[in-house]
Amino acid sequence: MAGHSQFKNIMHRKGRQDAVKSKMFSKLAREITVSAKMGVPDPDMNPRLRLAIQAAKAQSMPKDNIQRAINKAAGADTENYEEVRYEGYGPGGVALIVEALTDNRNRSASNVRAAFTKAGGALGETGSVSFMWDRVGEIFYPPTAGDADKVMEAAIEAGADDVESDEEGHTIYCAFESIGEVSKALEAALGEAESVKIIWKPKNTVPVDEERAQSLMKLVSTLEEDDDVQNVYANFEVDEATMAKLSAA
Repeated sequence: MAGHSQFKNIMHRKGRQDAVKSKMFSKLAREITVSAKMGVPDPDMNPRLRLAIQAAKAQSMPKDNIQRAINKAAGADTENYEEVRYEGYGPGGVALIVEALTDNRNRSASNVRAAFTKAGGALGETGSVSFMWDRVGEIFYPPTAGDADKVMEAAIEAGADDVESDEEGHTIYCAFESIGEVSKALEAALGEAESVKIIWKPKNTVPVDEERAQSLMKLVSTLEEDDDVQNVYANFEVDEATMAKLSAA
C-alpha cells in the first residue's frame, strides 16, 4: 500500500481539522492567485487556473474565497511567489519531493533543510531524486462513481493510461499534458471528479517498517505544516498490518 496518501488520511482523522482546513485553504488560494497571475484570470483560457479551482472546490473551499484569490492576482500589492522544488532522502532511504510557492527562497530552503536534518534525512540537489518519478495527471472518483469495470471503461474511452480501484475509490492516471481533455471526457461519463491534479508518481516504492514509517509520517507532517510548502511526495510503501497500527495509534 503506497504510504503517503494513506498517512494524509490518518493525520486528518487525528483531529486538528479546523487548523488543517484553514492552512489548506490558504495554500489553495496561493496556487489560485499565482495561476491567475501567470496567465489570464479566466479558467476557460487558463488550464493551470482551472486545475487550481477544481482542487479548491474538491476541498469545499467557498466560492467567495476562490474569487477573492483570483481578484488578488490583479492587485498591485500581490506578493511575487516563486515555484521551488526540493528533493532529498528521508529515513530508510525514502525519496521525497517537496514543492513550494514562496516569496522568500532562503527562508523556504532553510525550513525544508531543517526538517530533513531533524528526521535524519538529507536534502539533495534538484534532480537528485525526481528521475525516479513520473509527472502525471491524477483524477480521483469516490466509489459512488461506479464499479471498477465502469470506471475502467470510461477511463479507456477518455484516453487515460491507468486506473487503480479499491474500497476508497478510483484513481485514474493520465499524461499530465492531457489532464484537461481526459478530465473533461471523464466528467461527461462519470460526473464531476473529487480531485483533479498533477502529481509526482514514483516508479518504484521502498518498503518501510513501523519505526521508519512513523519517522516519515512526522517528516511529511512537518513539511506540510510549513506555509510555503504546497505538496510533499514520498516513495515509501507500508504493509497493511503496520498501517492499521498507525491508524489506531
